[in-house]
Amino acid sequence: MTGKVYIVGAGPGDPELLTVKALKVIEMADVILYDRLVGKSIEDMLKRMGKEIIYVGKNSYENGAERQRNINELMVKLAREGKIVVRLKGGDPFVFGRGGEEVEYLIRNNIPFEVIPGLSSVIAVPTSAKIPLTHKGLSSTIFVITGRNLEDIGKSALNGTIVVLMGKEKIKEICRRLIELGKDPKTPVAVIENGTLDNQRVYYGNLETIGDIVEKNVKGVALIVIGDVVELGKKFNSRKL
Repeated sequence: MTGKVYIVGAGPGDPELLTVKALKVIEMADVILYDRLVGKSIEDMLKRMGKEIIYVGKNSYENGAERQRNINELMVKLAREGKIVVRLKGGDPFVFGRGGEEVEYLIRNNIPFEVIPGLSSVIAVPTSAKIPLTHKGLSSTIFVITGRNLEDIGKSALNGTIVVLMGKEKIKEICRRLIELGKDPKTPVAVIENGTLDNQRVYYGNLETIGDIVEKNVKGVALIVIGDVVELGKKFNSRKL
């Protein structure tokens, strides 16, 4: 009897931000395949639950396509053994998570599946840092990119709020690109390290200064927010009640 694969969004890292449905599926799983971006806090929770877990995260030095193919094949193999498989992915599986590719592979191999949404770091991490991505009079649009595709940064990104995922290593190039396109060099920037976790830290600067700040201070996973809303977030963070 063929099992079933659940492709599940784990949210931004804090176990308390897992959805009720995600937890329900995790509890019934026979085996869990998890990514690097799922984070240590959730990994530790899975171990405490006594779950069989298999790390399938990708490293920058690996062949990404080959690694993804191995993950796809492992999901199918385990499901054909009759197991309930949870493929646990950081954030939401369909937001820069390659979840769609995994669904396509499951369909081609006639494997039953379900997709469980997760709280995307695009929204959750800025909110945890008290930075509103939209705010009346400041921004009514959100432009989301990854640091891997700088060519995606066009003039359409100049208005509103920009959120950059996986962009820490290329932050100077990103800022330079925006300035070349006409963005004010003094545009506020926030870099949120270890978003939603107990060791979350927020670094502030602008397009001219943030690159050096990040190089000197940021070691963990980070998300970048660019735009006038950053100043509002800075104000909210300084408010002591």
